[in-house]
Amino acid sequence: MKKWTKEIEIETPIEQVWKLLNGSLEDMQKIMPQVVSNEPVTITEGMVGSIYLQKYKEGKRVMEYEVETLDYFDSPNEKKLKVGFTLGGMFEITAGYDLIKIDDEKTKFIYTTTNRPLKWFVKIFLLFSNDKIVVDFVQRVKKVAENEGA
Repeated sequence: MKKWTKEIEIETPIEQVWKLLNGSLEDMQKIMPQVVSNEPVTITEGMVGSIYLQKYKEGKRVMEYEVETLDYFDSPNEKKLKVGFTLGGMFEITAGYDLIKIDDEKTKFIYTTTNRPLKWFVKIFLLFSNDKIVVDFVQRVKKVAENEGA
C-alpha cells in the first residue's frame, strides 16, 4: 500500500474550504471536475457509514463506484472527512481531508490518500507512482478556495 500526505495553508476561512469538500456536487466539481455524479445511497446519523454512488469520467469512459464515509467531524475550528472506495476492482483507495482553523482568514488543509492494489499484477504500477497528483490536488483546492473567497 502507498500513502501520501500533503499540507498547505489556504488564505480563506475554514467554512469556505469545507464547502468544496463537503458541499454540493457543483462545489465538489470545482476541485474534482471529473466527478459527474454523487448521489446519496445511504445517509447515516453522524455521517460515518454513509454511502454515495459516484460517477467519475476519465476521457470518454465513465466509471461508477460506491464511496463510503469512513470518518467525519465538523466543528468550528476543525473539520475532517475521510472516504474510501474500490476503483475498477483493482485498487482500494482512501482520501482524507483535514481542515484546521488557523485564524478567521486562514486554514490549514491536510490531504492524505492511500492506494492499495487488490490484484498482484497492478502492484507494479505503484512502484512508479509519485506524489504529483496529490500535490496538484492540494494546489487546486487552495486556488479555488482563495478565488471563491475573493
